[in-house]
Amino acid sequence: MGIYVYMLRCADGSYYVGSTTSDDLARRIDQHNAGSYKGYTFSRRPVVLVWSEHFDRITDGIAAERQVKGWSRAKKEALVRSDWAKVTELSRRRAGRPKQS
Repeated sequence: MGIYVYMLRCADGSYYVGSTTSDDLARRIDQHNAGSYKGYTFSRRPVVLVWSEHFDRITDGIAAERQVKGWSRAKKEALVRSDWAKVTELSRRRAGRPKQS
């Protein structure tokens, strides 16, 4: 079965990251565009799929979704471009500050 994690570019230029266990990702995107569910994308239609990845294990997909949701706009755009060097660069801590707990 598995899970798809996907990113949409909304009409206002913002990004939405979501997931679906449906085997039909195109149908899920159509649901976003139809406004089937009131949520983030409802007032930001139309939306366009800009990135997706399939995970065999649902737990891996959920972890990836949460991770990407926390990324900066620049890092999300690097992912969309498959610019892995930029994704890596944007992953580094700024100014060498230690991670705060």
